[in-house]
Amino acid sequence: MAGGWSRDGAVNEQIEASIEDELLRLRAAGAPRGESLSHCAECEEPIPEARRAAIPGVRLCIECQRDRDRAPVARGGINRRGSKDSQLK
Repeated sequence: MAGGWSRDGAVNEQIEASIEDELLRLRAAGAPRGESLSHCAECEEPIPEARRAAIPGVRLCIECQRDRDRAPVARGGINRRGSKDSQLK
C-alpha cells in the first residue's frame, strides 16, 4: 500500500487497481463455450436438457459444479509494495 511520502489518493488508486485486476481475471475465466456435453465430465451422470439449453457449453452436472464452486482456489497475488531494498535505491 502507498504510504509515507506518497501523493494524495495513491492508496485509493492502488485499491482500485487491485479490484480492476481481479475483475479482469474473472472476466478472462469466462463462461463455458461450445457444445454442451450430454454427460458430466467428472461423474459421468447425464446433464439435464434444461441445463444444457440454459448454459451453452456446460461440461458439469449441477452437483459437480456446486462442489467445484465451493472448493477454495489458491492463487498468488501481486506484491504492489515491492521490497524495502527496491525502495531504498
